[in-house]
Amino acid sequence: MPSQPNSGSKIERNFRLTVEGTQLTSELPSRPDLRALFLGFSSVGLSGFGGVLPFARRMLVEERRWMTAEEFNAQLGLCQFLPGPNVINLAVVVGKRYGGLAGAIVAPVGLLAGPLAIVLLLALLYDRYGSLPLAQSMLRGIAAVGVGLLFAMAWRMSGAIKEKLFFLPFTALTVIAIAGLRWPMPMVMVAGLMLSGGIAYWRLGRK
Repeated sequence: MPSQPNSGSKIERNFRLTVEGTQLTSELPSRPDLRALFLGFSSVGLSGFGGVLPFARRMLVEERRWMTAEEFNAQLGLCQFLPGPNVINLAVVVGKRYGGLAGAIVAPVGLLAGPLAIVLLLALLYDRYGSLPLAQSMLRGIAAVGVGLLFAMAWRMSGAIKEKLFFLPFTALTVIAIAGLRWPMPMVMVAGLMLSGGIAYWRLGRK
């Protein structure tokens, strides 16, 4: 007489698979809706005093996990080549990815709504108190913080780049072209695109 399968072990196995599947699903980031896009980019806009890109990366990659570090680097590199502020372009790209046309509108609106109200208020205050030495010292301090935030974001972004030694000369040449030679940004971008495209074609031809 053939042995019947153990119903207890079968139930236990199914339960274990269900629990594991639930745990894996809970670890995955949920797809953001329009409200989440608006609130997420609003938090970026209201946090980014001196520069919002570091806060945008933290929100997208580390907190909400809407993008991987590699995806953020790729999307930001694309947004650098598009006209307009790169963080607004990034908000449009992310909004379009998750919310279509409505998301492409809601995300940048959330990014700009809060800062716009604050800037209008600060403009009124600066017009009245901007000539005071205390106000000038505060502005210089904010500028220094912005520089530090950009360096911190560049350091974190470099962690997601593969073959760092190969791409390090690109970084050095970009810094020399902008800070040393004072090349305009369009010239730097075109030269970088041609150089990176040529090297990519050469490397692909070797494989």
